[in-house]
Amino acid sequence: MRLLDFVQRLGSISLQILRALGHHATFFAELMKSLPSALRRFFLVVAQIHAIGNYSLVIIVASGMAVGFVLGLQGYYTLSRYGAAESLGLLVALSLVRELGPVVTALLYAGRAGTSLTAEIGLMKAGEQLAAMEMMAVDPKQRVLAPRFVGGIIVMPLLAAMFSAVGIFGGYIVGVLLIGIDAGQFWSQMQNGVHVFDDVGNGIVKSFVFGVACTFVALYQGYEAQATPEGVAQATTRTVVISSLAILLLDFVLTALMFSSL
Repeated sequence: MRLLDFVQRLGSISLQILRALGHHATFFAELMKSLPSALRRFFLVVAQIHAIGNYSLVIIVASGMAVGFVLGLQGYYTLSRYGAAESLGLLVALSLVRELGPVVTALLYAGRAGTSLTAEIGLMKAGEQLAAMEMMAVDPKQRVLAPRFVGGIIVMPLLAAMFSAVGIFGGYIVGVLLIGIDAGQFWSQMQNGVHVFDDVGNGIVKSFVFGVACTFVALYQGYEAQATPEGVAQATTRTVVISSLAILLLDFVLTALMFSSL
């Protein structure tokens, strides 16, 4: 009986996981089908780009500067042991454009913009605004979700590029202006060692994938949230947790695919 109970419970959990994955896939397919209608109403996408991206600039710039400061200090202390302090610019640039820029930006995006999207959609559902759209023969996925999805995908690479640029400037302030590394060596090492396609291009691809994942999770959790204050709060929490885990897992997979042959 215990073995049968275990098998039954295992089968029930497996079916729940498969059902959830199927529901996510169906939702994603419906969202992708709604993208052409969002592109035809690009003014809605522009409004979401402003709401998602412009209001996230402060935390992105502040965090990028702080990360650049830390990379400058830690990189100098490490490289100076081996007499390679002039390679500080290369270390800071590669760390940011390859890894820290896309990943940290995505985590900040999930914490700031992702939760905002989930709460907004959840409150619209709780206030029966989505149901009212359906009653008027307006598809909420086309009118509400798709513009936010496209806006999030566009904004993420821009925010990651901003984060990396500010971080490099922060490393320059610490390494050149405070520590005293030669500015010519700082920039020349960076220019010679950072490749556009292998490094910057792969970072952009990472940020694009993270933007798709984070925005989709935020919209799905908001759309499927229970129409109660507690349900919206729980959906917002799930957005942060699921998005963060998805970012870290996708980062490992993408890094293995992109840089394993370099």
